[in-house]
Amino acid sequence: MSTDTASLLAYDREHVWHPYTSMTDPTPTRLVTGASGVRLELEGSGEVIDAMSSWWSAIHGYRHPALDEAIANQAREFAHVMFGGLTHRPAIDLARSLVEITPEPLQHVFLADSGSVSVEVAIKMAVQHQRGRGRPERTRLLTVRGGYHGDTCGCMGVCDPVGGMHTMFTGMLRSHVFADQPPAPGGDLAGWSASFTALAEAHAHELAGIIVEPLLQGAGGMHPYDPACLTVMREVADRLGLVLIFDEIATGFGRTGHLFVSEVVTPDILCLGKALTGGYLTLAAVLCSSDIAGGISASESGVLMHGPTFMGNPLACAVASASIDLLLSRGWEADVARVNAALERGLARLRQLPGVYDVRTLGAVGVVQLDHPVDVVAATDAALANGVWIRPFRDLIYTMPPYISSDDDVARICTALHAAAVAG
Repeated sequence: MSTDTASLLAYDREHVWHPYTSMTDPTPTRLVTGASGVRLELEGSGEVIDAMSSWWSAIHGYRHPALDEAIANQAREFAHVMFGGLTHRPAIDLARSLVEITPEPLQHVFLADSGSVSVEVAIKMAVQHQRGRGRPERTRLLTVRGGYHGDTCGCMGVCDPVGGMHTMFTGMLRSHVFADQPPAPGGDLAGWSASFTALAEAHAHELAGIIVEPLLQGAGGMHPYDPACLTVMREVADRLGLVLIFDEIATGFGRTGHLFVSEVVTPDILCLGKALTGGYLTLAAVLCSSDIAGGISASESGVLMHGPTFMGNPLACAVASASIDLLLSRGWEADVARVNAALERGLARLRQLPGVYDVRTLGAVGVVQLDHPVDVVAATDAALANGVWIRPFRDLIYTMPPYISSDDDVARICTALHAAAVAG
């Protein structure tokens, strides 16, 4: 390790907070010196495959010429301008693309600046809609156990309050209504449906809406569930006058094998983020139906009460449009299916390992669940020794590789996950 690298890492350790780490006893960090395609250049480790797509966002890999060009071209025009009272072509073009590729009822687009903020906006939309429809007492949300929706206060309130990451904040958060976790495919759908429906009916008088991650719960446990559960939620929402919100921040843009899970069952409000810009810049979008927009306009404020400073950032909007064009032009369905097949082949043998509780795949997602908490440092080191970067959490060692990953790349990822499971 060079003197300069050691100095940088020492300063980082003393002064820079990283996600979900201690400032006084942090876990090790690695210095990134470059990135291209599906690989990161790490000081001291050389080139390694990024099996995480930078937390599920870099679906096209790094330094893609089309995305680099989109940002460079926009930077030559202007990098940012306030969105209050002003607009610009990158935002309009992106909104048009999103309306065109999402289900027809979703006609109105709010451009937020992160996934968590988009969920906050969606919750506000649901509550304001209910006020506009003459039901101001409806302020709580119905959701399910095992969910994760972000780290800001409104989001934390609809994350799992027992098994989630935010239990220490329970006393300061809005209390919401939690149904049982949806069953995995082949599970007790009838029993879950009956209990979910009964819970919704018991609280209907105070519920503004239902919010869930459709088909795959992400950071709450990487749990795939029966898509028929979404039909139950849609029917319950329609019958009881609830707003159905799908948080597709992790699942959107092809990750599950659907461009959006909302193609299977359409929500009233849809949150998108992560892969929206191909991992280049932070940006999220909230889409809603005309009925929801009408309810918001009928509330006492007459306007949606939210407006971030960097809303509709032109650089982010420009690269998001380029990422969508790239995704739709390169046959993402075949890429995701190919990655899924390679994950199925490569991870199957891990089911026999001691300490492995379950192995599951869905689209371009591969999960190895242990029967104990992961030793994150040991598992990470074992994967790096095999040329792969991963970031395990809880009892999970998993991958969400870029869609452009080759079969050899995915095979190497699976070998690294095997080593991580043995070490962790």
